[in-house]
Amino acid sequence: MMWAGRVFRAALSGAPCGHRAQSALAQLRGILEEELEGIRGAGTWKSERVITSRQGPRIHVDGISGGILNFCANNYLGLSSHPEVIQAGLRALEEFGAGLSSVRFICGTQSIHKDLEAKIARFHQREDAILYPSCFDANAGLFEALLTPEDAVLSDELNHASIIDGIRLCKAHKYRYRHLDMADLEAKLQEAQKHRLRLVATDGAFSMDGDIAPLQEICCLASQYGALVFVDECHATGFLGATGRGTDELLGVMDQVTIINSTLGKALGGASGGYTTGPGSLVSLLRQRARPYLFSNSLPPAVVGCASKALDLLMESNAVIQSMAAKTQRCGLGQGGASGGEEAGEGLPCMPAQALAPCLRVLPLPTPLPQRVALGLGSLGQGLPACPPPSSLWLFLPFPGTFLCKCSPSASLGLHLCLCWSLLQTWPQTLGHMPIRRGCDCSTAPQLPVTPNLCPQIPQ
Repeated sequence: MMWAGRVFRAALSGAPCGHRAQSALAQLRGILEEELEGIRGAGTWKSERVITSRQGPRIHVDGISGGILNFCANNYLGLSSHPEVIQAGLRALEEFGAGLSSVRFICGTQSIHKDLEAKIARFHQREDAILYPSCFDANAGLFEALLTPEDAVLSDELNHASIIDGIRLCKAHKYRYRHLDMADLEAKLQEAQKHRLRLVATDGAFSMDGDIAPLQEICCLASQYGALVFVDECHATGFLGATGRGTDELLGVMDQVTIINSTLGKALGGASGGYTTGPGSLVSLLRQRARPYLFSNSLPPAVVGCASKALDLLMESNAVIQSMAAKTQRCGLGQGGASGGEEAGEGLPCMPAQALAPCLRVLPLPTPLPQRVALGLGSLGQGLPACPPPSSLWLFLPFPGTFLCKCSPSASLGLHLCLCWSLLQTWPQTLGHMPIRRGCDCSTAPQLPVTPNLCPQIPQ
């Protein structure tokens, strides 16, 4: 009976602990519910649409009968469901398996990983490249591995959240310069002269505001003050520049940008994965010290196969890139972002909402968009925590040869319908003809034909 006594005593001693645990859990639930209610009250709650088809210009969504047009993806070149990309993924899956069950340096490196890294380096005309599970991981791994307390990093104030988080992980001295403000960057560079290394970090294309970084000026200042230049090209790789190399190609500074981070999860097949490309010695250091690389599983073979084929398609022909550029020009886009002016945004496939402001009936957020709006379009404005008000938001338009439409927090449903109406008229051969749904509330929809550069007055 000695064991029974021990069980009884253990049960008695555990009762207070269990009570405290339940009390702590109840407290946690209360805190979480309050936080969630605050998100709902702020109008920034993010709901997930469940897609029941492949990614593409037309998709099927759970709970909605019939297909809808998808205006919300980063599928810039339409390669996410390209038949050759899909077949390449299937071949890699058959030959190399579902995954590696290992990190790269133990037993997780296959020939296709090395081939893709070499192909990325050739594509960007750099010495070497290293793969990560995502570009967020690439940004998380770079700064901590490269920079020490003796160094300095100078970051644009509107850089992507992954750059900001990556910089937070490093021990370098941190300087933040005003968005695209070269005078402020120069002042910060002068202040940072006392440090060993100086690294200027910027997005190439700012995905929230439609600006392109003035890389010519940045590289000039970097040369003048002995700094290195890092560019995140996630919203540029594959479609900016004459051959899709990105903003450094677009602005003619490929030989002056030291480090590029980018993604395989947008224009290059849209599956997953990110990378750093640059000097061979830097890549070698990252293989030894970058924690997201050292402690994350290798990219699955199917993802590697898809991305490799997407790069092949781009390097074999720039026809899809030129097609997108032509559509961007045809619709009067690429005329500069919210704060960059015409030159800063030239060539970027986006529509600043400010350009349409006179045509809008402005509504405060949240302005709920219906699942299917009057023209049968499935549009969804994305509110992102990386871009708090009053900065702008994006509405992504993923046609093959796509462009992006930026939507500000105060934009009304009329903006979306106005642009969508223009798109249906401009690209009927691409989008097809979508009938107006009878019985819908069309009070905010355009009632007259719209040209790409002219919007009707939205009724009050």
